[in-house]
Amino acid sequence: MLTIQDLSYTHPNKEVLFSNISMVVNPSEKIALIGNNGTGKSTLLKIIAGKLEPSAGTLKVETQPLYVPQVVGQYHHLTIAEALGIDKKLKALHEILSGNISEENYEAIDNDWTIEMRCAEAFQYWQLDYPDLWQSMGTLSGGQMTKLFLAGIMIHQPDLVLMDEPSNHLDMEGRKLLYDYVDNSKQTMVIVSHDRKLLNLLETVCEMDKNGISVYGGNYDFYSVQKALEANALVQNIQNKQKALKKAQVKERETLERQQKSDSRGKKNAVKAGLPKIAANTLRNNAQRSTAKLASVHNEKTGGIRQELQDLRSSLPDTDQMKFGFDNSSLHKGKILFKATEINVSFNRLQYLWEQDLSVEVLSGERIAIKGLNGSGKTTLIKLIIGTLEPTRGTVYRAASQPVYIDQQYSLIDDRMAVYGQAQQFNTSALQEHEVKIRLNRFLFTKESWDKPCSALSGGERMRLMLCCLSIGQKAPDMIILDEPTNNLDIRNIEILTQAISEYSGTLVVISHDETFMEQVGIGREISL
Repeated sequence: MLTIQDLSYTHPNKEVLFSNISMVVNPSEKIALIGNNGTGKSTLLKIIAGKLEPSAGTLKVETQPLYVPQVVGQYHHLTIAEALGIDKKLKALHEILSGNISEENYEAIDNDWTIEMRCAEAFQYWQLDYPDLWQSMGTLSGGQMTKLFLAGIMIHQPDLVLMDEPSNHLDMEGRKLLYDYVDNSKQTMVIVSHDRKLLNLLETVCEMDKNGISVYGGNYDFYSVQKALEANALVQNIQNKQKALKKAQVKERETLERQQKSDSRGKKNAVKAGLPKIAANTLRNNAQRSTAKLASVHNEKTGGIRQELQDLRSSLPDTDQMKFGFDNSSLHKGKILFKATEINVSFNRLQYLWEQDLSVEVLSGERIAIKGLNGSGKTTLIKLIIGTLEPTRGTVYRAASQPVYIDQQYSLIDDRMAVYGQAQQFNTSALQEHEVKIRLNRFLFTKESWDKPCSALSGGERMRLMLCCLSIGQKAPDMIILDEPTNNLDIRNIEILTQAISEYSGTLVVISHDETFMEQVGIGREISL
């Protein structure tokens, strides 16, 4: 179905993105393609789809693939029919039905007389009100556009489907439709995603990094177990290497001490024997050369072990390095932080957001998920909790606490600042400069990135800098509110965020369609809108 051999891609600026990538996808196989952001997963999909040309290597695709893009903004100028690639067939069909039975129209429709029927069936499955196929894509939401491209799979019925982060813009209902479709489909699929529930429906995980693609013959849970085994083996190797280094250092010290004692005895014997000065100097020089040579041999050995140890340590998972490390929230468990009584919001004074007025409270120490379809008012409720919005009717109580609101763009980060300056903005506990830099290094911001402008950071980098800044602040916020925090993150950065949030003991309020994330951070209650 699909064969890739020694494939490479170089950006127009001559920067190599990946090289010597090889993989095989068999008919009816469902492949998960994962890896850190920046490894080239989306680019590889575009190459397979024929939208980009590789710099080197061979690509053999036995069928025309259908590509579901992650970024849909570039389709805003097209009509729905054009974006789905069905505009010519639809025009030809309508021309024929109106009596224009030209050869060009018959060629364009290519005997596909059920095109409109398949559109209707696909739109119904994806819960899309049958749209005007000639309206602009720019009038649709991100979720609607994603559903349209997914509907394209059912319309075109390809043998090979390529999906790039298909669940990113979907709400819970949309994701469930996607999971059911992928689970029941017999088509060959290659899916790039960080949605672990989706990844668990796929039978093979291919991990892409700078060294190529590693294949794990199982779903994401199987992959996680294998990675854990690899990590345990790595820790064992590090421990063994530490023991070897310690042993080599002890032997080095003992050997040099014996050599020095031997040299000292030789010197005393030479004095007692009354050897001529020239002979004594020769013996001393020989002893010094022998000691230096011995030291060099041991230094080379211990230096080699140190380098191996450093290489092993650099392979440790990033999640093991990043901890909040701040004090627990001072608020006692069960204190009311927010209470809303019979509230509602109207943005035009004509229609209220919720059909029924809302009453809800948030207690200190709770871990709450706010759930609802797109447009149900989840983000509005967050704004009411943090006090940036007041209800049109009803009453709210907010305790004197300091909530931290983290949206999916990580807007707490000031794009006008550089990385180090941003970290210092949160240094309210007067940490020394070297301590701030140690924290930055722990969150993977090395010396080379301290002057990097925050505006140039990726989604994962912004998240890590935000976590670093909170850890520099040291005192835990009473409440952390997360609004779709995993949307723009790869799996590595989701795991970093998950571990950091799981360690936090204060109040947590989350809006997320990532069910795995919510399970792992210990959500205990839901507010459904």
